[in-house]
Amino acid sequence: MDENDPGGAAAPADHDPFAQKNRFGGIGVVDNPHPRLHELRSQCPVQHGSISGIFGMVGPDNYIFSDDQQISVLNWDLADAGFRNYGQLSNSYYIPYLRDVIGRTILEMDPPEHHRYRQLIQGAFTKNEMQRWEDEFATTIVNSYLDKLAPLGRGDLAEDFAFHYPIAVTAAAVGLGIDRVEEFYEQATLLTNVSVSTEERLAAAKDLGDLVQRLIIERRANPQQDLISVLTQAKFRNAGERTDTMLSDEEIVAFVRLLVPAGAQTTYRSLTNLLYALLTHPEQLEAIRNDRSLIPQAIEEGLRWDGPLLSFARIATEDLSIGGVDVPKGDVVNLCVHAANRDPERWENPDDFDIFRAPQAHLSFGMGTHTCLGVHFARMEMRVAIELLLDRLPNLRLDPDADGVQISGLQSRTAVRLPCVWDVPTTTTSDLSESEH
Repeated sequence: MDENDPGGAAAPADHDPFAQKNRFGGIGVVDNPHPRLHELRSQCPVQHGSISGIFGMVGPDNYIFSDDQQISVLNWDLADAGFRNYGQLSNSYYIPYLRDVIGRTILEMDPPEHHRYRQLIQGAFTKNEMQRWEDEFATTIVNSYLDKLAPLGRGDLAEDFAFHYPIAVTAAAVGLGIDRVEEFYEQATLLTNVSVSTEERLAAAKDLGDLVQRLIIERRANPQQDLISVLTQAKFRNAGERTDTMLSDEEIVAFVRLLVPAGAQTTYRSLTNLLYALLTHPEQLEAIRNDRSLIPQAIEEGLRWDGPLLSFARIATEDLSIGGVDVPKGDVVNLCVHAANRDPERWENPDDFDIFRAPQAHLSFGMGTHTCLGVHFARMEMRVAIELLLDRLPNLRLDPDADGVQISGLQSRTAVRLPCVWDVPTTTTSDLSESEH
């Protein structure tokens, strides 16, 4: 493999960017990594090598950085501490993967620069703003998909709904317009997949960047109620300074390039995994059907039990020791959230999906200064989807004739198929708009 050619031997033969990215993340290759992760954690919570390398494959974590430059952290205490240790563990890990095609973003920044940038952006993702997005377009988008599915009595909730819904909501939030969703979804998927050629990724970056730049020019002149408008108006002043800081066009373009794939793909995977968990635990599905106040804790348990991403990585900025293992400056530290989220020292029966377990923080959104900016966004999208699926698809259940339905993957985890059946409802969308739901 040529490390200078991200389109080298690991690139799959076909040119479907979604299938390429899935296989590169281990979807369809590794079904259940948890028994092996439990075994490794019990042997030693800090293992030499990348997670992909441990499983004998090439993935996003060991495609650019070699396995002998990496360690993987597998228990809760050390992973949680790793997220909070921004003084010695840097997010600059993401520069060789994303800088050339996405631009300089918050993902690669460390404090204090990270603090300034986050202050400028986080106002776009408040709980109040999420409520507005829910009222103005998220609910409408879900209903538009369910209007087509509900009368059929059967369908694949992964392929026909969950794969498309988050990108449509993201497009509406940004102001890109949902009429071009499939086009920029493909562009965004190419951006974050190092297994395809540099030329393809740069072309996708230019196309999406040109689209966003046109919107920035329009919104600076005539602000609307969308994310790009908020970002063009955002201001921040550090203590002791006399002038406000604002985001440049280049910074806004880079942020949108990051948001579209990060928000759409991770929410799609989180939602399919939660749906799979509920559909395979019908007694818990029935519980939230009867008591919708349980949905938020079901979302958190789904994220803990099988989140969308297996690990997050950092670069050691100095020589240090983690769990008694020496880590030289410049080496990669993989914070394996899947292993940490099922640490039996923190959770009883951690492999069980149980929405009634006592709530505790999980690591699927990260932790500390780099906790995901879009946590309220993702939770809102998942809650709205679950509520409306229960409203619109009576007696929703897995198709009893389907087989091979499971969550799959290593670095990325998702249920790519969710064939379901339900009773054909008599309730219409207009009826629902007048109900309590």
